[in-house]
Amino acid sequence: MDIAFTNGIVYLGAGLPDTDRMFVRDGRIIDWPAEVPRTALTVDLGGGYLGPAFADGHVHPMLAAAELRGPRIGPANTVEEIGTIVAAWAIDHPDAEWIVGGSYDATIVEDSRFDARWLDAVVADRPVVLRAWDYHTVWCNSRALELAGVTSATPDPPLGRIVRRADGTPEGTLLESATALVLGVVPAPPLADRIDSLVSAVEMLAARGITWAQEAWADADDIEVWVEAARSGRLVVDFDIALRADPLRWPQQLGELEAMRAKIAEAPGLTADTVKFFVDGIIENHTAHMLERYADACDHGLPNWTAETLAPAVIDVDTRGFDIHLHAIGDAGVRSALDAIERLDAVSTRANRRATIAHAQVIHPADLERFASLGVIACLQPLAARADPVMTDLTIPRLGPARELQHQMGALRAAGTTISFGSDWPVFEPDVIAGMWTAVHRQNPDGTPVGGWQPQERLTVEQALDAATAAVMQSRRGALDGSLAVGGRADFVWLSSDPRSLTTHSPESIEVLGTWRRGSRTHSAGDAARHPGKEDAQ
Repeated sequence: MDIAFTNGIVYLGAGLPDTDRMFVRDGRIIDWPAEVPRTALTVDLGGGYLGPAFADGHVHPMLAAAELRGPRIGPANTVEEIGTIVAAWAIDHPDAEWIVGGSYDATIVEDSRFDARWLDAVVADRPVVLRAWDYHTVWCNSRALELAGVTSATPDPPLGRIVRRADGTPEGTLLESATALVLGVVPAPPLADRIDSLVSAVEMLAARGITWAQEAWADADDIEVWVEAARSGRLVVDFDIALRADPLRWPQQLGELEAMRAKIAEAPGLTADTVKFFVDGIIENHTAHMLERYADACDHGLPNWTAETLAPAVIDVDTRGFDIHLHAIGDAGVRSALDAIERLDAVSTRANRRATIAHAQVIHPADLERFASLGVIACLQPLAARADPVMTDLTIPRLGPARELQHQMGALRAAGTTISFGSDWPVFEPDVIAGMWTAVHRQNPDGTPVGGWQPQERLTVEQALDAATAAVMQSRRGALDGSLAVGGRADFVWLSSDPRSLTTHSPESIEVLGTWRRGSRTHSAGDAARHPGKEDAQ
């Protein structure tokens, strides 16, 4: 199929000159022909912007899909509002055996300790399990704890914590691996329902201009959903599926990871080239691994992998041809991740391998330049880089003012590190434009603080645009991806205006009008495309 794009700003990629037109044939970008074929679809860009499609380097569409099936508690600002939403959902879904929802704002309660009795007051006869926005924490009612067998006699599991009352009884909040005590007994929804909700979540990514993403956490029971959704032809974004390495089942899990990769390889648009390591947890519940103890607790955090176990595991998966994706948030976690990659460098002979550290929220100054020297991609979450209530009410009080410096986009970029952006959705919205704006301004949507939070870490708008497309560097798709160079794959996004105007314009002023993957349209909104006998591009 031939498509001619005209009358707009065509951004070809970093270092390439803009043009005003582009031609696509059979999913590839080619030189503008001497004569446009009469059968070609012509898309009038209406003075808008056409550029490389966005990529999301760290996203959880399976978790977002689960939220679509349950009560939507994200907008709630109080415990009472959450209760009202959950109670209404329970009434509307009388046949639901379990009520599972997400994701609540942990800042609305002091110390983020949520009590089972608050949920008992609205739904006592059925189990209720709600995920926090961080997805490292769950809040349960008493019925859920009862069915899971969690009592005062239940010990904290390895790598997890049960928050308890003064008398030792479970309060209702579970952290890290303790969440599995309850989530592990929740019945799985029917496969068809899981596929439908995954498809809906993926369509939401395409509507943001995304054509490739890194699914950053997949377990064995997710694989059939991904494969069947892909085989149905309904997934409009390509994914690399990062398979989670379980420190409690290592190295016995290696064969299972290889089997999952082989199954996913049969599905169109999917790969499973990556293994995900949760090196540590998160700062807000004191599970991120810190070099110095937390300011408000005699604790260094909760590492999931020790330095002695992480590096051999990373080497194990590299020898089997996997790339590496490491969740590391605390400065000790980041150091441990870098040390593991350094040890891998000393022994690996595999060409073109990729190592990514996601989040890298707190970096010790001595480790800053190691990212570039080790060739590590830093996948950062721009919507986290602002002084919002989570940062001011939870994160900074945990760290103390001496460690307020976080999300060092500017310093990493200046040190030569390749930076990619990932939304971490559903922790944050997969809004690429809003993420770019935040990276440029380091402000909340209302423009606070004036001048930006830690303004020395701001990116230029061109750097932010580069990071919004650079996540494809985490994949094995080829060097031409991420640009609109002739010969490249036709993955691109049509915006109502040039995102390089975000230095002076708000993100709300830019609309995603269309998304194309391999030359086929995956999202449409208010376009002016016309073709003889057709209403729109297919």
